[in-house]
Amino acid sequence: MSFYRSGRRRCKDDCDYDYNYDSRYGYNHQQGYGHYCNRHRGGSGWTIAITICIGVWLMGNGSKQVTPPTPPASESFDDTGSGSSADAGSGTRSGHRVAPAAAPMSSAAPVALRIPAIKVDTPLLGLGLDRDGSLDVPPTGVRNVAGWYKDGPSPGAKGSAIIAGHVDNARGPAVFYKLGTLRKGQRIEVARADGRTAVFSVDALEVYENADFPERKVYGSTDRPELRVITCGGGFSKKTGYKGNVVAYAHLTGVK
Repeated sequence: MSFYRSGRRRCKDDCDYDYNYDSRYGYNHQQGYGHYCNRHRGGSGWTIAITICIGVWLMGNGSKQVTPPTPPASESFDDTGSGSSADAGSGTRSGHRVAPAAAPMSSAAPVALRIPAIKVDTPLLGLGLDRDGSLDVPPTGVRNVAGWYKDGPSPGAKGSAIIAGHVDNARGPAVFYKLGTLRKGQRIEVARADGRTAVFSVDALEVYENADFPERKVYGSTDRPELRVITCGGGFSKKTGYKGNVVAYAHLTGVK
């Protein structure tokens, strides 16, 4: 197994992790399926290895690969500008009306994620870092679960909140299989432990090859509440797994 950050290194183990999770979520000791790691350093100096890039789903006898949808170029940031979510501001950009940003919320742990356009409605697990700097991941054996980086900003608070989830597993599509079909302006909702829901508007979807992952752009600090939803993508190889990541960028537009 290898991850990419200006060169190849090995993951902390060679597949088949056993994870212990809270039994209230209905699973325990879920085993991995030969996943791949993308290790990135965040704006605060920590290193994240997003171990969500497992094998693609093979239908029937395995002769047909069913790869997840890839966002079109029209959903990426404009070529002009620095290409950050904050550049969206408000107004009209490339024919898309950008919703004005809302004021930051206080910090509170998220408990659930909803993306109506792609029918995502999932609980959120708090994910920390292992001793080697790799990010804990949701269990691969559970389709409908995602996680958020609990040592970073919480969704709705100032900064870039990180949510990650699997695109597929050995049984088929997982929670973020359709992430690449999101479009600018569509809604993402994060229910929080304080009883409020942070409402985000999608600014762009980007696809990055492992070697070109823009760490500062994805994880760097921002002056307003933003959200990054990350899964695997960028093509698939039987030898190396998924070749990159799909990242949805969004900013806070309201509170419910």
